[in-house]
Amino acid sequence: MDAEFPSEFAKTDSGLRYRVLRKTEGEKPTASSTVTVNYRGWLNNGKVFDSSYEKGKPITFPLQNVIAGWTEGMQLVGEGGMIELWVPSRLAYGESGSPGSIPPHSNLHFIVELVKVD
Repeated sequence: MDAEFPSEFAKTDSGLRYRVLRKTEGEKPTASSTVTVNYRGWLNNGKVFDSSYEKGKPITFPLQNVIAGWTEGMQLVGEGGMIELWVPSRLAYGESGSPGSIPPHSNLHFIVELVKVD
C-alpha cells in the first residue's frame, strides 16, 4: 500500500464506495477486460467468505462475469494497484445472496490487488 492513502471512501453514482490503497500508472481495465487479481472478501461482521491469498495464488476472470461492484470498481485502479471496495448489496448478490457463503442483502468488502490486465 502507499504510505499515504485516503482514510475516507469515495462514492460513485451507483453507490459503490472505494479507496485506492496503491496508485500506479498501469493500464486500467475496461468492463470487457480479463483481469488477474489477488483479493480478500468479507462481510460486515468481518467473516472472510473468499480469499485468493488463502488459496495461495491469484485468480483470473473476465470482468463481465462478476458482480457489478467488481466490474465498476476494478476500472478505478491500474495494473499493479490496490483498491478497497465497499459493495452495497444491490451491486453484489442482492436479495438472493450466494448460497453457502453470502447471506441475502449483504454488503461486501474487498481488498483487491490488480496483478494483470488482459
